[in-house]
Amino acid sequence: MEFVIEICTGSYQDCMAAYKGGAKRVELNSALSVGGLTPSLATLIRVKKDTNLKVICMVRPRGAGFCYDTWDCQIMMEDAKLFLENGADGIAFGFLNEDGTIQIQATKQMIDLIHQYGKEAVFHRAFDVTRNPYEAIETLIQLKCDRILTSGQKSKAMDGMELIRDLQAKYGHQIEILVGSGMNDQNIQEMKEMTKVTQVHSSCKGYKVDPTTFNAFVSYSYIGNTNQFDVVKQELVEKLVETE
Repeated sequence: MEFVIEICTGSYQDCMAAYKGGAKRVELNSALSVGGLTPSLATLIRVKKDTNLKVICMVRPRGAGFCYDTWDCQIMMEDAKLFLENGADGIAFGFLNEDGTIQIQATKQMIDLIHQYGKEAVFHRAFDVTRNPYEAIETLIQLKCDRILTSGQKSKAMDGMELIRDLQAKYGHQIEILVGSGMNDQNIQEMKEMTKVTQVHSSCKGYKVDPTTFNAFVSYSYIGNTNQFDVVKQELVEKLVETE
């Protein structure tokens, strides 16, 4: 089976760095500083026009957790529909109840919508805060979800390898396991060997400077007290792709 490297992107420029670096699939977001939110439709359209990347669009209306009200859910469905109608190859999403279980009704509605377009339904790292990963993955399989993104319910995937390995062994023939959080060219081989997963998600993160981030009185900094912002670095993508 072909090994897949997916790059987590937050802009058109990130997607181009991933593309030029040799990646074939990206997860397109905005606001990676809060874990990734719904991107603009214009960004998707431009990326699909200028590359042959497979693009999975994040649909997440706000930061923090994944327990949404009725209006959030309705807008998420509408965003997903717009993306699917404009070339998205899949949608990354997550709906949870307050007790950390899968919100079945909204999850089924989203999966059914995505599959109407023949595209991929990806349950993102909301999976990593579910109360029971085995119960959660079995629910997602029953709902016909195509893939989950997980760090093995740890902050970094390398610390969650034991759970990832078990999920891959028990369920990898029923649902795709995509491993993300802290993955890079230095640890990908160990992850592959230890867990037998066939997909890895990485940010290939670097930084650029914007001198207008703060002055003596006002600051928009989100990376410490600096004027930096994070970007995908083409050279890091290239190193990761070389490990395939």
